[in-house]
Amino acid sequence: MKSAQFYLDIINQLQDGIYFVDKERQIQFWNHAAEQITGYSAEEIVGKCCQNSGLNHVDKEGRPLCTVGCPLFHTLKDGKQRQDQVLVRHRDGYRVPIRVNIFPIRNGEEIEGAVEIFTKDSPTVFEDDFIESLSNFAMHDELTALANRRYLESFLSYRFEEYKRFGRSFAVLFADVDNFSQVNNEYGHEVGDRVLKNISASLSRNIRRNDLVGRWGGEEFVGIYAISAPFEIEVIAERFRSLVENTQVVKNGKTIHATVSVGATVVQQEDTIKTVIDRADRLMYESKNSGKNKITCG
Repeated sequence: MKSAQFYLDIINQLQDGIYFVDKERQIQFWNHAAEQITGYSAEEIVGKCCQNSGLNHVDKEGRPLCTVGCPLFHTLKDGKQRQDQVLVRHRDGYRVPIRVNIFPIRNGEEIEGAVEIFTKDSPTVFEDDFIESLSNFAMHDELTALANRRYLESFLSYRFEEYKRFGRSFAVLFADVDNFSQVNNEYGHEVGDRVLKNISASLSRNIRRNDLVGRWGGEEFVGIYAISAPFEIEVIAERFRSLVENTQVVKNGKTIHATVSVGATVVQQEDTIKTVIDRADRLMYESKNSGKNKITCG
């Protein structure tokens, strides 16, 4: 019988990139062709979770697949083979179009991981600026540059999949700017827009890499946060409220302060995207009805 090294040598002679991830999505193998296509050596990639590898797969519309619909993640979940056309970030910064084939790896009935085989789809490459502009158009709010509702819903779906498969808990925060119509009426919509942009800038600069805050619509914001214990949500919600309270806009020498009413909740077993958002929204109204500029967790 041939040794494992014999078969490894064969795999490393292939022109297709091949990598293996375990059920936690940690990359365990990266062949020579994968190095050549992406510019990343095995030493730089092996041991990292695929979503933190720097490859940053996006689809042809520019949507970041690691947060809105990773085909490899879904194969780990349901054991189905998948094919797709995506763009991967080369180590030098540009995008390379690739065609991927993803297969589950089983030990008996249990899924142990997945293999992705990928090859260049064409000689064309795309600069990151082009891809990022597509991503911004499709997934980000034009006024605030935060994630838009579409992105938030996709990210929530991804978090639910992680929660169901790996038990990774998360919290949802729903916030509404207090007295926003009064600001628009008294100072004009231009000032109202500046308030929203300043709030968004404060929030975006103070969020962890694996969390997401976006504009749900109008003066409403939604945050999605990974947590390890339920008590963390109160700390997160209070920090959110405080960041907004310390945001201001100056108009004709007058300082306009903003506040928000916040509702925050932790995902539960029976939840759907709708139920967890509705619960956070209801808790936000409890804060609104009890004096505003408050948090209510539940």
